[in-house]
Amino acid sequence: MTAGYTIDDLRYLMQRLRDPETGCPWDLKQTYKTIASHTLEEVYEVIDTIERNDLSHLGEELGDLLFQVIFYSQLGSEEQIFDFDTVVNGIVEKLVRRHPHVFPQGTLQSERDPNVDAAAEEARIKQVWEQIKKQERAEKGERGTLDDIPMAMPALSRAQKLQKRAATTGFDWDNCEDVLSKVKEEVAELEAEMQADNNSAVNGQAVEEELGDLLFSCVNLARHLGIDPERAMRSANNKFQRRFEQIETLASKNMPSGLSEMSVDEMELLWAQVKATEKQL
Repeated sequence: MTAGYTIDDLRYLMQRLRDPETGCPWDLKQTYKTIASHTLEEVYEVIDTIERNDLSHLGEELGDLLFQVIFYSQLGSEEQIFDFDTVVNGIVEKLVRRHPHVFPQGTLQSERDPNVDAAAEEARIKQVWEQIKKQERAEKGERGTLDDIPMAMPALSRAQKLQKRAATTGFDWDNCEDVLSKVKEEVAELEAEMQADNNSAVNGQAVEEELGDLLFSCVNLARHLGIDPERAMRSANNKFQRRFEQIETLASKNMPSGLSEMSVDEMELLWAQVKATEKQL
């Protein structure tokens, strides 16, 4: 790796893009809200690169994500609300404060006793971490345990976050078996609503509510199993896409119009064939 442009160069570039007289017309029109969707897209691209183990392109994707931070910082600087230095200072202060087991004197230069086994203190460290975060929320005027969990998070991730936060108060199941029982209970409740009058608008709402409860319980089970539900769902999506594309290929070899000429039973046979082939690999 050779030295090239620096973070200061990136900040200067951003200033040039937003220059009212010589900047880029597109960049000059942007606001916090208009670039928010681009930020989310860049986050997904970083995650996708990691999950595909495409590490050779990870640096590039992280650069795109860093640019989003620089963009917001430039907007904040123009409005004299915050700038990039404020962002950096804030995150360093926060992380030093949240890691007293690493920075015992509350300064970036202070060090913990290397003879203390930090791994053995993991439970205590986690407890202190939650206490500090709770105090930070209180200082922001957020009194409720769930106050600062963003509404815009993906639903599965937000469910997991809500459950983890609630668990810090002791509001949680004791083990996976109890959670699995709850999942089965929610399945039974969903089945009961589905068997009710299908022409009832009220029942349709009830089915949706019970399905939501079932999904929420599945997220809870994933959390107790130590599984990230978003990652599990992405994996399931990718598996479905891979298998479906394979049955499309098989179908096109047998019939000119592919799947459109096949019955459901015939497609199910192809699906089973694809699954069996995968198991042999």
